[in-house]
Amino acid sequence: MGWLLLFLHLFLFHFPSFSSSSSSFNFLCHGDESYALLQFISSFTTDIATWKNGTDCCSWDGITCDTISGHVVGLNLGGVGLNGTLHPNSTLFRLAHLQKLDLSDNYFSEVPIQISHLSKLESLHLSGNYDSNEKNDQTPCFNLLNGDIPLVVCNITSELEFLNLGHNNLTGIIPQCLSNLSSLQFLDLQMNKFHGTLPSNFSKYISTLNLNGNLFEGLLPKSLSHCKHLNVLNLGSNRLNDKFPHWLQTLQDLKVLVLRDNKFHGPIANLKMKHLFPSLAIFDISGNDFSGFLPKAYFKNYEAMKNVTQVRGDSSLQYMVLPCTDHPQGCTDSVTVTTKGIELTLVRIPNFFVSIDLSRNKFEGEIPNGIGELHALKGLNLSQNRLIGHIPQSMGNLTYLESLDLSSNMLTGVIPAELTNMNSIEVLNLSNNHLVGEIPQGRQFNTFTNDSYEGNLGLCGFPLSKKCGPEPEQHHSPPSANNICSEGKFEFGWKSVAIGYGCGFVIGIGIGYLVFLIGKPRWLVMIFGGQPKRRVNRRRTNGSTQMVQMS
Repeated sequence: MGWLLLFLHLFLFHFPSFSSSSSSFNFLCHGDESYALLQFISSFTTDIATWKNGTDCCSWDGITCDTISGHVVGLNLGGVGLNGTLHPNSTLFRLAHLQKLDLSDNYFSEVPIQISHLSKLESLHLSGNYDSNEKNDQTPCFNLLNGDIPLVVCNITSELEFLNLGHNNLTGIIPQCLSNLSSLQFLDLQMNKFHGTLPSNFSKYISTLNLNGNLFEGLLPKSLSHCKHLNVLNLGSNRLNDKFPHWLQTLQDLKVLVLRDNKFHGPIANLKMKHLFPSLAIFDISGNDFSGFLPKAYFKNYEAMKNVTQVRGDSSLQYMVLPCTDHPQGCTDSVTVTTKGIELTLVRIPNFFVSIDLSRNKFEGEIPNGIGELHALKGLNLSQNRLIGHIPQSMGNLTYLESLDLSSNMLTGVIPAELTNMNSIEVLNLSNNHLVGEIPQGRQFNTFTNDSYEGNLGLCGFPLSKKCGPEPEQHHSPPSANNICSEGKFEFGWKSVAIGYGCGFVIGIGIGYLVFLIGKPRWLVMIFGGQPKRRVNRRRTNGSTQMVQMS
């Protein structure tokens, strides 16, 4: 019995609030942190219904508490409509145990340097905020942060794993201090106005690097090849000027590679290596200056694009799993792709989306047959290049393909009937090539319109108005005397010679007869008829007749 009394004594000593109020026993939140949160939210015009004094802050919307200590470790207020200014003396900075902070998609105008007081911060999400003066505008300006990246970012603890500053109005260069964030796994700086070259190195733990939509230039740092955990590399819509980074093919976990709309150039070497980009699911290098043949070796080794299990069943409801998905933000990656003829931004990347886009370059040669082995492909765009030869019959094996664009090339031959096996195809564009013959019919091919085939003068059949079949035979009546010399077309052959001979003979006889009839010209008569007869005129003079010789 003594041990039970001792247990109750120790229990009441460590939890004195239990003895005074049984209702407060369920409170996990610390009183000072509850007060700091209420004071923080009161500085904005927006109220949050569950944030009430006298209730446990650990049960409030957007609050995450440590289940053992009770300290507030997560604050997610993304998109709740906070409107105002985050002051330097804000009680937010008293949350000393805060590890994850999301203030994205609100109406801020600045973030003070005091945010660096949150020394245990691991995740900072400040993307896509609006100017408070522009909140009612249809196209507001993203400018939570203006100018260069503030030093506050550099002053945050090196334990920071997640940093999202995308969709702001940041300018300048990326400070080298970001390279010192040795634990950084997720870095999103997309849709800002950064310029200059990329940092020489990044954290070796980086799994997502999204720098899309800036003004970066120069070469890619080869140190990226040491980022063995890299899953997503999105460098689209910048001014990077380099050759294809073949050294990235050693990254076994790379799933998304986007280099679109830059100044990359030159051929892509067909490396004789195994396991080239084995995990790659999205490969977009469109809108550059690449040349030479299509990289057959890569198509042959895209193992993830051959695996159809990821596009079957309910997998379409799942999104790409990244190492940092334990964060409340979920490490959602966005990527802009061109599919089904439109430019689309995927806010989250589905597992089932497998795509290759090599359009708007200067690739030449034939389309490799091996491309038909990439059974998991959903989108394939090879348009606006210099490709020649036939469309491979193997493309008929791409039964999950939804969008195929081969337009604006120099492809020849017929459209393979095997393409009608593509049961999932929704958008087809074969326009502006040199294709000939009858358009295959059946299944999805019966749904396509003229736009899919325009610019191919040799094509016929539905849906085109040009019908297929042999040319109608033209019957010509024998030439008559009335029309033998008025033939409209002239061809060298026995018919032409006969017609020419007949016309010449008739004309010659006519002219000869006329010449001899009138005796002119004299030289022609002398050649064929000897000396012409002299004509004598008689005239009378003084009653006598005088003979006058006329020449």
